[in-house]
Amino acid sequence: MTDEQHEEAGIEVHCAHTEMVPLAKLVPNPRNPNRHPEKQIQLLAKVIAVQGWRAPITVSRQSGFIVRGHGRYDAATLLEAGEAPVDFQDYESEAAEWADLIADNRLSELSQMDTGILKDLLVEIDTGALDMDLTGFDGKALEALMTIEGDPKDVTFPEYGEDAGDDVKTATCPKCGEEFPV
Repeated sequence: MTDEQHEEAGIEVHCAHTEMVPLAKLVPNPRNPNRHPEKQIQLLAKVIAVQGWRAPITVSRQSGFIVRGHGRYDAATLLEAGEAPVDFQDYESEAAEWADLIADNRLSELSQMDTGILKDLLVEIDTGALDMDLTGFDGKALEALMTIEGDPKDVTFPEYGEDAGDDVKTATCPKCGEEFPV
C-alpha cells in the first residue's frame, strides 16, 4: 500500500519512514521493560487517528524486533490500522540496540514540564476547535492546571483518565505550600 492509499484508509502519514509494514510482520521486543497502560494506548490511538503518524516505529535490521514505538504499535493494533510506517535501522551490536531501546524509554522520563509555559500554551489552544484530549491531558488534569495560581514547577498530574474515586488527590505548590485537587 502506498502512502496515498494508506491515507485513503484513514490515517495520514506525516513522518519519514523506510516503508509501510503490515502490523502482522512487526515483532514487539519481548524483553522491552517499558509497559504501556491501556488508557495510554487508547489516548495514543486517538492522537494517531486524528493527527496521523508523526513518528515511525523503529525496527532493528539485526534482531527484527521493534526497538522504539511499542506504544505506537499497540495503538495501531487497537485502531486495526493494518500497517504502520517503519524506520529500519542498523545497530553496531546487540548491546547498542538494547541501549537505544532503554534510552528511548528513559530519556523522556528525565524531562521536566514547565507548568507556567504549559498552562499558557493550553489556554492559547483551548478555543473549542480542538479536542483537548489530544494534548495528553484529560478534563480533570486540564481543570487542575488551568486553576493553578502562580507558576508551580513541580506539579504532578494523575495519569490520563485516572479516576480519583472517593479519595481526592492533591498536589502541593512547591513555592507557597498551598494544596489543590488534581
